[in-house]
Amino acid sequence: MVEETISKKYSEQKMRCPVHLSIGQEIAPSILSLFTEKKDKCISTHRCHAHYLSKGGNLDKMIAEIYGKKTGCSKGYGGSMHLIDIKKGFMGTSAIVGSSIPLSIGMGLNIKLKGSKNISICYFGEGAREEGAFIESVNLAIVKELPVLFFCENNYYSVYTSIDQRQPKNASYNKILSNLGMKTFYSRGKNFDDMYIKIKNAYNFVKKKRLPCYLEIDCYRNVEHCGPYNDDHLGYRNKEDFKKWKNIDLIRNLEKFILKSKNSNSKLIKKIRENNKYKIDKAFYFADKSAKPNPSDAFLNLFK
Repeated sequence: MVEETISKKYSEQKMRCPVHLSIGQEIAPSILSLFTEKKDKCISTHRCHAHYLSKGGNLDKMIAEIYGKKTGCSKGYGGSMHLIDIKKGFMGTSAIVGSSIPLSIGMGLNIKLKGSKNISICYFGEGAREEGAFIESVNLAIVKELPVLFFCENNYYSVYTSIDQRQPKNASYNKILSNLGMKTFYSRGKNFDDMYIKIKNAYNFVKKKRLPCYLEIDCYRNVEHCGPYNDDHLGYRNKEDFKKWKNIDLIRNLEKFILKSKNSNSKLIKKIRENNKYKIDKAFYFADKSAKPNPSDAFLNLFK
């Protein structure tokens, strides 16, 4: 609902930064949020809205950041692709593909050296596996036995290029990383129970064993790579695949399942939706009325 509102309001020209929406990919971080603790450290990518909110990020501050306002979670400096909330353990995001991966290793090493019980969580897409930093970081995490959860959201596309044009056919990173000695988990993203169990088990493995693991979840972004609209007219995605993933949208299917069950409470679901709408309307109002940064603010927080 948050991102549908971003999409609806984007044409107002008040959001002057690019946006990479998570619609179609939001259920996996939502499930992970059921297990994570405030002290866990999380780092994300350019497609970060769902990750930020699921880690307890402030909706008012997120929308204000997208509006480039001083009240934003990054003080209006970064926009949609650069969200941060250290108090919530959300350590930042970046537009650079794969950049979150080595940083998560640093967080994992810091956790281990301090003897803390929290873990490091690293979100990235399947395209980041093509970066040298990925295998280098995985290697170091295994050798140093770091508590890092490598969370790969495989949406099959890097901008307009499908995975079969970028990576070897039939390549399995679960097998590759297993051969390196890393525990791996994989969900095809088509069954809620399976995804829930895999995410829970992966988190608990890192938490209890204090070792790294790799979790891959298949998903599908419903809108364009960068921007608030659909880009079906470009023809780079298979129409049948698009229809298939729309039909297995786990959020909509889960809601249908709940409503069909004998003990369902449709009034409660309606109340949740109304409450969400109120929070979203409030956040956009807050962002719209917030002050813009002063030009002199550009020099704050710089090393001198």
